[in-house]
Amino acid sequence: MKLEGKLDYLELPATGGTLDSVKSFYSAAFSWSFTDYGPTYSAFAEGLDGGFQAAAGEAPARPLPVLYSENLEETLEAVENGGGSIIRPIFSFPGGRRFHFTDPAGNELAVWGE
Repeated sequence: MKLEGKLDYLELPATGGTLDSVKSFYSAAFSWSFTDYGPTYSAFAEGLDGGFQAAAGEAPARPLPVLYSENLEETLEAVENGGGSIIRPIFSFPGGRRFHFTDPAGNELAVWGE
């Protein structure tokens, strides 16, 4: 059941790479699965929560999807092996540790763990 005002979808561009390369990356690095809707759109259903950063020096320039991992080191290796680029190695933050990467389309994402 959808709730009024509930953020329930995140759409990312795949214009910096091919749709197949982006799907292959997320499948390899995070075991995502996809449903294709024509030749230029593929949907995923992997969960969503969110937050806002008000500190100017820490706020991302654009929305930053953040994924969860039980083992950051293994996930970082999977991201690299899958074709992602680490742009900020594992670091501590209040609540855990995380790293940032770009996918084959150039989208920046982060992965966090406790």
